[in-house]
Amino acid sequence: MDVFGHYSRYYDLLYRDKDYVGEAAYVAKNIREHFPNVKTILELGCGTGAHAEHLARLGFNVHGIDLSDEMLTCAKARKSSLPECIADALSFSKGDVRNVRTGKTYDVVVSLFHVMSYQTSNADLEDAFVTASLHLKPGGLFLFDYWYGPAVLTQRPEVRVKRIQDDKIKVTRIAESETLVNENSVNVNYTIFIEDKESGKVGQLKETHRMRYLFMPELNFLLAKNGFNIIVSKQWMNDFDLTDTSWNGFVVASK
Repeated sequence: MDVFGHYSRYYDLLYRDKDYVGEAAYVAKNIREHFPNVKTILELGCGTGAHAEHLARLGFNVHGIDLSDEMLTCAKARKSSLPECIADALSFSKGDVRNVRTGKTYDVVVSLFHVMSYQTSNADLEDAFVTASLHLKPGGLFLFDYWYGPAVLTQRPEVRVKRIQDDKIKVTRIAESETLVNENSVNVNYTIFIEDKESGKVGQLKETHRMRYLFMPELNFLLAKNGFNIIVSKQWMNDFDLTDTSWNGFVVASK
């Protein structure tokens, strides 16, 4: 079952406070520091297309891949609402990041919002790296964020509750996590309550998202094995070194 099957209906609402504009600008800055003349980007795991939209606004042509039909429906609706000059720089199609082949190569491959941490086995992660490598032109860049293992094990996931609403619904999401230390992963168990404001009816969803936390030795090994050289390794959204308090890591690798 597609883990995002129902979740995508509320995804943009749950993450409307996420700084997609700032994150796209951060990715663009890192791209241009190492590859100034980039034109084309492949995004693996594009979700509802928010990062892709803002990368397009920054002058890139972006093709987004996602496995979820529901996410892609949202992404295509987003595209149809944009000015033509932005929409023309965007395209989306269905595919699994482990085996999708578009038949094209790109200047840059990006994978954001922990898509690589959804690759919970070594085979899955390496297959995703192969996908990135096969779609890059020589000298191209692969950029992604991920859960950084030392910080996950030091801080451990906590129970988190998020409440958000719009003019039609109220959403309460409870995240309860279980750390699987022998599998380098965390089961994030979501319970989501959706209240229809007009009728007062409340629906409930339960989903489990398994997330893998990663360590630099395995990233260095698997990326090198697939033709990449890590040129940037730091905390996501800043230029600080990784520590056992930096949950979100960020890599820029060159092919």
